[in-house]
Amino acid sequence: MSAERAESSHAAVEPHGPTLAGRLNWLRAGVLGANDGIVSTAGLVVGVAAATTERSAIFTAGFAGLAAGAVSMALGEYVSVSTQRDTERALLSKEQQELSETPTAEFEELVEIYQRKGLQEDTARTVARELTEHDAFAAHVDVELGLDPDELTNPWQAAGSSALSFTLGAAIPLLAILLTPVHLRVPVTFLAVLFALALTGSVSATLGGARRTRAVLRVALGGALAMGVTYGIGQWVGTGIT
Repeated sequence: MSAERAESSHAAVEPHGPTLAGRLNWLRAGVLGANDGIVSTAGLVVGVAAATTERSAIFTAGFAGLAAGAVSMALGEYVSVSTQRDTERALLSKEQQELSETPTAEFEELVEIYQRKGLQEDTARTVARELTEHDAFAAHVDVELGLDPDELTNPWQAAGSSALSFTLGAAIPLLAILLTPVHLRVPVTFLAVLFALALTGSVSATLGGARRTRAVLRVALGGALAMGVTYGIGQWVGTGIT
């Protein structure tokens, strides 16, 4: 299959499963958001715990980090998805204009796409004609753009999902360090974080079809490194600065 034909086939096939693909993408984004919440908050509270045993100080720092991170994730996702939605709307508007101004050329383009997909010219014309008679706009945006006008990305949904997943992830190290005795705070938090990261790494790899062992090791080692660095900084700050 040529690259051009493969590209056309992908564009034609992609819209037929938007619900499943969309759900997998949202789930993957949620897992990554939770992973960010776990690592960033764990590094923060472990660093503060290395500098002080005051529960109020650890809670304040951890909760502030959770809130700031959740808001930052939500804003970033909102801006990103809003830009994507604006682009999708612009493409749909352009396609609608082209269908109004040059319907014959657009019909021939649809026929050509189906020919590149593997249909004979007569069959391609029949398919294109029947689809055009049914809903020309839907037929063109489906095959050419891979979009469904009724299933455009929602920036508010993306922002809320990102904020929620980050918050849930951040809650793990925050609760672990606050609900354990002073002498067990850091090791218990360390173990809880590694377990949570192993879980998110495994889920992320499963959704992406990658090797789970490598993904788990990657996120677990990254989290351990982050906590190790911030713990060292906390100890240096707590003892070296008055």
